[in-house]
Amino acid sequence: MNDNHPFAEHPPLADYLPINDATLAHFRKVYARYRRLHEDPERCRPMIIVNTPVRGIPTWEERLADPLVMLRAELDGLRPHLEIGDDRVPTVRVQFGTAQVAAAFGCRMHVPENNLPAAGDHVLKAAGDVHRLPMPALNAGWYGKLEEWTVLWKEHLPPGVHIQHPDIQSAFNSAHLIRGNDILTDFYDCPDEVDALLDRVTDFMLAISRRMKAMISDDQDWFFDWGALWKGAARISNCSMQMISPQLYRDHVLPRDIRFLDGMGGGRMHYCGIAGQVIDDFFKAPSITGLDVDCSRHDFYALCERAPKRVVIMPTGAFSEHSPEMRRMLSGDWPAKRNIVIAVGAASVEEGKGLLHRLRDAMPY
Repeated sequence: MNDNHPFAEHPPLADYLPINDATLAHFRKVYARYRRLHEDPERCRPMIIVNTPVRGIPTWEERLADPLVMLRAELDGLRPHLEIGDDRVPTVRVQFGTAQVAAAFGCRMHVPENNLPAAGDHVLKAAGDVHRLPMPALNAGWYGKLEEWTVLWKEHLPPGVHIQHPDIQSAFNSAHLIRGNDILTDFYDCPDEVDALLDRVTDFMLAISRRMKAMISDDQDWFFDWGALWKGAARISNCSMQMISPQLYRDHVLPRDIRFLDGMGGGRMHYCGIAGQVIDDFFKAPSITGLDVDCSRHDFYALCERAPKRVVIMPTGAFSEHSPEMRRMLSGDWPAKRNIVIAVGAASVEEGKGLLHRLRDAMPY
């Protein structure tokens, strides 16, 4: 690294994690099993991630002030998984929050106390202004800073550790931040302008995602996200879909989701909303390869029955050991769908090791 870089005083992190040849061999086996979820869904086995508390994590203010403080915090989050030996892939992510696309279009970034940045305002004051909304440069908003941090992280990554995509949200999520809640009535009053905004955001998402993908990986067929390996090259978050009707999603948003996923060579979706019907519309995207859903609001077993064979399902968040889902799985009653990724919480590394062993023993296939 350049000695004049403002963070040059940080020591290298190559030896920050206990990674040896045996650990790297474990990673390779984990990757092969993740690929099998997509390539052989009827004969694979579920992947299990065990989350435990991580102590001593710096505040968000401290992490956002120094890229290597943030990187150390991300690496510290991997330590318990290395000890447990679960299926968490060794990845880190530059954490700049959900408003990065909106900020590129001119929205102000607001940093709440000890939290991730968020959109602080809406720049599109009238629906018709979309026709004068310029396409952002690829270093607009925080993207120049994101690229700088990514380059620095690549110089300091321990062996075997990879960088995940930054948060990209989705065409509607970011369009909502850019326009504000007025977009909800624009669907009825100015549908053509909504479509124009969604197209503009999708175009930028494709451009910035391709750029970031090229920076962090030369593998165009697989990508790391949320501690797992997925088929494709990107993830979108459709958290806000409960704010519009399924028909509005089908008419206006789904075509842009399809265009983005197709343009990236496939990818997965995240949905933490409460509306269940729209989930079936997500599956209509031909290039969707995975979906995670908040299973405190949606039945995990029913979702596994509804999902197409090609789509890997992952519950958002971790099940507790005493949740109904965990009780069923520990008794041997697993979903018939094998290509799933589950996360479970444990109070300690030792408890996590035991829970992982019990879950794997309880798999009926």
